[in-house]
Amino acid sequence: MLAPLLAVLLVVQNRPPLDSATVTRVLSQLKTSDSTVCALAGEALTNYGGFWGWGLSDPGMPMPRPMPTPMPTPGGGGVGFHVDMPHKNHDLDPAVVRAFRGFMRDDNRCVRNISARALGRQGGSGTYDLFLSLLRDSRADLRETGALGLGELEDSRSITPLSDALSGDESPAVRLTAAWALGEIEEKVAIDALARALSDRDAGVRRTAAWALGEIEDKRAVQPLSVALKDQSLDVRIVAVWALGEIEDASAVSVLTTATKDREPRVRQATAWALGEIESAQGISALEPLLRDPNLEVRKTAIWALGEIEDGAAVTPAAAALKDSDPDVRALAAWALGEIEDDRAVEPLVAALKDSDIDVRATAAWALGEIESPRAREGLVAAQQDEAGSVRRAATWALRQINDDEDEHPRVRVRPSVKVKP
Repeated sequence: MLAPLLAVLLVVQNRPPLDSATVTRVLSQLKTSDSTVCALAGEALTNYGGFWGWGLSDPGMPMPRPMPTPMPTPGGGGVGFHVDMPHKNHDLDPAVVRAFRGFMRDDNRCVRNISARALGRQGGSGTYDLFLSLLRDSRADLRETGALGLGELEDSRSITPLSDALSGDESPAVRLTAAWALGEIEEKVAIDALARALSDRDAGVRRTAAWALGEIEDKRAVQPLSVALKDQSLDVRIVAVWALGEIEDASAVSVLTTATKDREPRVRQATAWALGEIESAQGISALEPLLRDPNLEVRKTAIWALGEIEDGAAVTPAAAALKDSDPDVRALAAWALGEIEDDRAVEPLVAALKDSDIDVRATAAWALGEIESPRAREGLVAAQQDEAGSVRRAATWALRQINDDEDEHPRVRVRPSVKVKP
């Protein structure tokens, strides 16, 4: 059943105007196709002027996974974290809109939801009423599609009916999709309904409600999310931690401290990421035990978080991590000390210029250039004779920074080869 997908991909590649005949033909073929083929074809079909965004098969779990990637660069450092978000399509031809509407009550869930996404992104007269009527239908599958469409439409009028569906609908799929839709709308008035949904009997609903609270980014959600940190479902706990990181309020630090003791490494790692996102010095003491965690990814994320917080109180724990058994952790520790830019880090960083790992030595040289302390000169001069070119270049750049010379040469770029995925 690849014909529908191939037909759609050909249309997208050529980029002709989307016409009603194409929509009708492809959606009709997709009704009998494999669910995976239908999802892929739907992505291509609705990708006119934007991104498909979250997976068609699971609209209730669109949590972007945090992926901090330390990239220290002399003159500035940072972290890569990119998530493709859905965008509104260009205006569709009225005949195309009618074609999509013709499939809104189709028995095939995939085809129906493709149409709902397309119409929701298009908007226009009567679209809200169409989705609202579906949300109130006697059929649970149509109510799910109505909630999906309202989430794509992002109309604040939807908050009350979606909140009612979240709290009272008998179908977990409808409740889950209603929670997702409220997260898409991102209105603070939905916080109470989403907080109550954290006690839903279905783990998928609880997980999606936690995600939605993270999308709204209001500190009033900290308390209900703290309860979700004790949820029996691993996914719910991870998403609750992620949401607290998205909210970025210092009041969550004490709440997250309990999550650093979670039995699951993925929760501990996500907690370290969240503390880094909040960037409060209060989080340093919570991160210290994670620097000694038996799980490598947890230790790396905790070090990254110290660099994000950029407070002098983190010098001692970050310097201790320069002796970690793993070279990636040691390189990250040097990067964190460079981000903190505290003179107390000079001695441990000079010692790290003799590390057995090239990335650690180069990053230590870069960090000393960021700190700009004259006490580092002797060690950096010696590092200019290092066997590795990257270390020699970083040491030369760092000396210029300390000497305050005009930098007439290209900046040195130091990039520890690590990716942290809570």
